[in-house]
Amino acid sequence: MKAIQSIRGMHDILPDAVHVWQHLERCLRDILGAYGYQEIRLPAVEFTELFARSIGDVTDIVEKEMYTFQDRNGDLLSLRPEGTAGCVRAGVEHGLLHNQVQRFWYQGPMFRHERPQKGRYRQFHQVGVEVFGVPGPDVDAELLAVTTRLWRALGLRNLRLELNTLGTPASRQQYRERLIAYFEEHRAALDAEALRRLHENPLRLLDSKHPETAAVAREAPTLLDDLDADSRAHFDGLRGHLDALGIEYTHNPRLVRGLDYYTHTVFEWITDELGAQGTVCAGGRYDGLVEQLGGRATPAIGFAMGLERLVSLLLDQAAVPEVTGPDVYLVVPGDPGPQALVLAERLRDELPGLQLVLNCGGGSMKSQMKKADRTGARYAVILGAEEIAQGTALVKSLRDTEEAQLTVAQADLAALMRARLERQSGGRDR
Repeated sequence: MKAIQSIRGMHDILPDAVHVWQHLERCLRDILGAYGYQEIRLPAVEFTELFARSIGDVTDIVEKEMYTFQDRNGDLLSLRPEGTAGCVRAGVEHGLLHNQVQRFWYQGPMFRHERPQKGRYRQFHQVGVEVFGVPGPDVDAELLAVTTRLWRALGLRNLRLELNTLGTPASRQQYRERLIAYFEEHRAALDAEALRRLHENPLRLLDSKHPETAAVAREAPTLLDDLDADSRAHFDGLRGHLDALGIEYTHNPRLVRGLDYYTHTVFEWITDELGAQGTVCAGGRYDGLVEQLGGRATPAIGFAMGLERLVSLLLDQAAVPEVTGPDVYLVVPGDPGPQALVLAERLRDELPGLQLVLNCGGGSMKSQMKKADRTGARYAVILGAEEIAQGTALVKSLRDTEEAQLTVAQADLAALMRARLERQSGGRDR
C-alpha cells in the first residue's frame, strides 16, 4: 500500500527545526508585549465573502489562490489567505473598535494555492500586527520601530525598508484615471493579464513581473502628483518620524501592495538573500476597511511577516541560538518499579524549570548512557538496584570531565543539582 504523504506545499516542521521557530516566536512575543500589543486568536476558516469584500474581487488571492469550499449547510467558506480581514471582522463583531485604540497581534497558518517554491508555500505561517483608532503617522512610525527592534533582537542583517503612500481613495481615483490613460497608450506592450486588469485595478500593473509590462510601468506617472494636501502631510510626517528615529528607508513610488484595502502608508522590508521571495514583512494603512466590513469608520494600520522566510534568513545568517539538551537524564538499569517515576516527579517539584528526561522502556546501563549522551544532557542521574536499596543516586557529569562523580542521598539530590546548574548558568534562578 502506498504511503500517504503531506500535501504539496504543506510541510511538517520537525523537532530538530522547531527550536528556531520557538526562538523567533519568543522574540516576537516579548517585543510586541513591550509595546503594549495584545494577542488575539482568530479562526482559520471564514465566510468567503469576508475576503472578497476586503481583499478585492480582482486580486490573484481571491480569483485564483483561496481554498474555498461549500460546507454541509451550503455556506461558502474559505481557509484564511491572510489575517487582517479576520481581525477586523472580530473587532467589529465584538465591539472592540469604535472610539477605542486597540493594538492586536496574532499568529498562525495561512493558506494560498500557489506554485510552491522556496519562501512561498500553500500553508505558510504569519505573525500579524494591527492597530485601530489612531489616524496619525506616529503609529505608522511605531510599527516600523517595532520591526526594526525585532531585526536587531534577532541579529538579522541586510534588510532594507521601502516605503510609499497610496493617498486617499479620492486622490487614488484621480491617479487611477491617469494611469489607465497612460497604459492605454502602451497597450501593445501589455501582457494578457495586464490587459484584463487595466480597467479594474490598474495599480496592480505597477508591480507586474512580466518584462514588457514592467518596462512600461517603470515610466508610468506616480501617485505623488495626485496626492491631496492631507495625504502629503501624513507621508511627510511619517518620514519625519523615521528620520528622528534613525530608521533608514527608500521611497519607492512603484510600491502598491497586492490588496485593495490599503490607503496612505504602505511598506515592505526586503532582503536580497532569499531569492525571488525577498519580502519578509509588509503592510500599510487601511483606514476604510472597518467601515467596508460593517463597522464605523476607524483608522487602522498593520503588517504581516512570513515566519518561513524569517526562519530561512535566521539559518542563512547563522543567527540561531545554540540548542541545549536537557539538564538531567535519569538512567534506570534493571527494574526500578515506580521509584524512578517518583524520584523524577520529586525533582521536577523541587526544581521548577528543570529539564529532565526519564529513560523509559528498559535497556542496559551502557545503552541508556549512550541515549543520555545523545540527548545532550548535562548530567546522568543513575538509579540502579543498589541506589534504590540505599536511598541514594549516582550523579555523573556528561559534559565536564573534571567534575567529580558522586553518590548522594536522594533527599539531597535536588539541592546538589540546583547548585551545579546555577553555577553552570551563571547563577540564573531555576
